[in-house]
Amino acid sequence: MMNLYLNKGKEESLRRFHPWVFSGAVNHIEGKPTEGDLVRVLTAQGDFVAVGHWQIGSIAVRVLSFEEESIDKAFWVKRLQVAYDMRRAVGVADRKDNDIYRLVHGEGDNLPGLIVDMYGATAVMQAHSVGMHVCRMEIAEALKEVLGDALQNIYYKSETTLPFKAELGQENGFIMGSTPDNVATENGLRFYIDWLKGQKTGFFVDQRDSRSLLEQYSKDRKVLNMFCYTGGFSVYAMRGGAQLVHSVDSSQKAVDLVNENIRLNFPNDNRHEAFAEDAFKFLDSITIPYDLVILDPPAFAKHRDAIRHAIKGYTKLNAKAMEKIQSGGILFTFSCSQAITKEQFRMAVFTAAAITGRKVRILHQLHQPADHPINIYHPEGEYLKGLVLYVE
Repeated sequence: MMNLYLNKGKEESLRRFHPWVFSGAVNHIEGKPTEGDLVRVLTAQGDFVAVGHWQIGSIAVRVLSFEEESIDKAFWVKRLQVAYDMRRAVGVADRKDNDIYRLVHGEGDNLPGLIVDMYGATAVMQAHSVGMHVCRMEIAEALKEVLGDALQNIYYKSETTLPFKAELGQENGFIMGSTPDNVATENGLRFYIDWLKGQKTGFFVDQRDSRSLLEQYSKDRKVLNMFCYTGGFSVYAMRGGAQLVHSVDSSQKAVDLVNENIRLNFPNDNRHEAFAEDAFKFLDSITIPYDLVILDPPAFAKHRDAIRHAIKGYTKLNAKAMEKIQSGGILFTFSCSQAITKEQFRMAVFTAAAITGRKVRILHQLHQPADHPINIYHPEGEYLKGLVLYVE
């Protein structure tokens, strides 16, 4: 394992357990590590600080441990066991009515660069760093040891999440087991999971709590689910007793999957209809008096350079929805852009309300659920923001 020396004083953030070493903090490395190699991080004086995966880019090291320990199968088993125990403690794992949850959430579980989502007996693993990619088989073995018979398959889906400059030639596929069964259960509702070609790992696991809350508001309401993707909010609204539910997404493939999920849970129920249309065009053409609207768009800002444009987008989208929603309506609105702060998102929604002149009250402030934990030393891990609004 090679040694990486920091510039003088640059160990301070690591002493506060922040899990990243930025490239500007690096003085020199002994030897020539390959991206993904393990390195020991030392102060300018040569004192040990951390061990982690070295990578090319603004983040030079993703820290795995602040203790001088071996990163081997025993390490992975220990970290994964802690993650699994936490999911059981908060009540999302080992439930008969729920087998969809996030088992590993990167820095939130002290495993930076690694995502593992559970769908029944199948784990979908994503590497966001070359280091985690290199360790994928060790991690797979450790997952099996921790989960036992509850885990039968591991699908590795990192084709689009690994740095393209690494030129790893990665292809998605099963690295353990194989199954055509892609139906899993969330809070008693069943969903087809498109881990082969779908977004993220195939489902938006992070909106489970928000979907449950929406169900409570759905009875007898006319519901519009914008950017619906696989229709999670739509399915919950149906179970909540909505009068009608309309799902909208620009992708015909997403619309087809929504319809499949509705049929899976509510066969021969004609309260639902889906539309493959542009969100703004659909909002402009609304003639139905919707009184419950969900806005859950894809990330408008994936990096800081796009923040100003993203805020304008959130403002425009929310203003359009507030113009159209019926008096006494409920608006669920979200941002999943990590670069956008809670304050910036709230200001965009405030501006939207001011533009429309509607009286708006905040009923709930939403965030990612417990199986997407935020490492208290890594506030950047808080990415999902949501507001539930009452619009007079």
